[in-house]
Amino acid sequence: MPMLRTLRFAVAGAAFAALGYSGVISIVSTGAPVFAQAPATGGDAAAMSNRCATKPFDGASGPMWNGWGRDLNNSRYQPDPGFTADQLSRMKLKWAFGFPNAVSAWGQPTVVGGRVFLGVDTGYVYAVDAATGCVYWSHKAQAGVRSAVSIGRITAAGATRYAAYFGDLVANVYAVDAETGMLLWTKRADTHVRARITGAPAFYEGRVYVPVSSLEEGSGAGPRYECCTFRGSVVVYDAATGDQIWKSETIATPLTKTKQTSLGTQMWGPAGAAIWSSPTIDPRRGVLYVATGDAYTSPAADESDAVVAMDLKTGRHVWVRQVTPNDAFLTGSCPSAGPGRSETCPDPQGPDFDFGNSPVLRTLPDGRSVIAIGQKSGIGWGLDPDNKGAILWQHRVGKGSTSGGIQWGSAADDQQAYFANADSRYGPAEAGGLAAVRLDTGERVWFARPPALATPCTSADDRRCVQAQSAAVTVIPGAVFSGATNGIMRAYSARDGKVLWEYDTAHAFTTVNGVEAKGGAINGPGPTAAGGTLFVTSGYAGLSGRGAGAGNVLLAFRPE
Repeated sequence: MPMLRTLRFAVAGAAFAALGYSGVISIVSTGAPVFAQAPATGGDAAAMSNRCATKPFDGASGPMWNGWGRDLNNSRYQPDPGFTADQLSRMKLKWAFGFPNAVSAWGQPTVVGGRVFLGVDTGYVYAVDAATGCVYWSHKAQAGVRSAVSIGRITAAGATRYAAYFGDLVANVYAVDAETGMLLWTKRADTHVRARITGAPAFYEGRVYVPVSSLEEGSGAGPRYECCTFRGSVVVYDAATGDQIWKSETIATPLTKTKQTSLGTQMWGPAGAAIWSSPTIDPRRGVLYVATGDAYTSPAADESDAVVAMDLKTGRHVWVRQVTPNDAFLTGSCPSAGPGRSETCPDPQGPDFDFGNSPVLRTLPDGRSVIAIGQKSGIGWGLDPDNKGAILWQHRVGKGSTSGGIQWGSAADDQQAYFANADSRYGPAEAGGLAAVRLDTGERVWFARPPALATPCTSADDRRCVQAQSAAVTVIPGAVFSGATNGIMRAYSARDGKVLWEYDTAHAFTTVNGVEAKGGAINGPGPTAAGGTLFVTSGYAGLSGRGAGAGNVLLAFRPE
């Protein structure tokens, strides 16, 4: 058994940000990181004081935000939120729900049938009442749950019910009864030791489309680690039974042995092109779109840093559009040169310009379509789905870096795409910002810097100073919601970018379930809006720079 060494160090790249972990990483002699999960004792809903009265669940009733992007197009646009942009100045906190023993509020709220579904780093997935915050049930997964939950209607053994689908951080896929939380089936999407699921499964016509990502990017620099063997994929299951229908890897070239290092470590390739985000379903063209991360090996696969279109029925690649070639990247001992550089590092080391976004598919007023998507390079892209993803336009929003650029989720209404900028590494003067661009041309409509804080920063070490807008963006008619790593959620005017409302979540809350809870960084998932309520998770403990850090709370806001 290899000896464990415990080190503290800074990590970069979408892989570690997607995990949401910031703390002590135990390194085995092979260079493989082992991430400890937070204790889950006392997290079960059965132990909470605010249990909901039992009642039937109807997933077809009421307003909804289902899955990551609300619709099959992953637009992150809610056309009927139940409140208006004019009412935002009267938005007030109505209730707060605390996640027991959690250290990171990873989950994005899914709202279906009057319930809110989401998971946290302890592995618990909760179903709570959207109106009051009382809790219906919890389900304990085998590892932390970062993916959003998707709800689908299925029929099995003559009975019809609604199932909740999600993935965990050891690549298990779950289907549980949305009414009771009872496990229906579970499958392992990928047996690679570094595989995990961070993007929400997409439900469509009785199938569940599951994206697979990994943390091998953080292991490959170990001089004894056989770098690298993970490849991103989409795995498709029968939604009712869990039977696998097809699996399609992002990289078409077969995985093979390449060279050996001077230490005798076997090298492999091509590897990488993980899928961090939820697939986008295009029924009209019979395809799904996924966006990929960087390569782990040189030369970088053509499918890395790309949008890939796959046939819905078979998984066959229909087209691939790479926007950043030669981006092979590993964290750890991979400087550009020098004696500390591992022989397992890619040569050359790339810029780490993953896609963390889901592709956003929109139809223009003239009937043409465009895929809008933001990249860690700081560029928002417009691609043509009818011409093999040809680039229609590109728009630079930020400088880009290993920590963003544009990270976790862009949004689009019928006229404009909205891209939030992170760029935390460049300090308070350049971190953050939100851009609105025309969907048809990519022309900038406005750009809004995060406004000055009510209490000004006086020190570069003040964790409030760097207002990186890493989290996913959400849009309603007339307003765009974008949170920052210092814990502030803001609503901007969709017309001109002026701030309409803001709320600082980085403090302690009195919760409806009696759990001690506080907010922190807003990162990763974005807010969701449905039925007159805005739902916000606060406390993402990932790569938030000098942000507000860990927290464990779900907040519900409504206009008075």
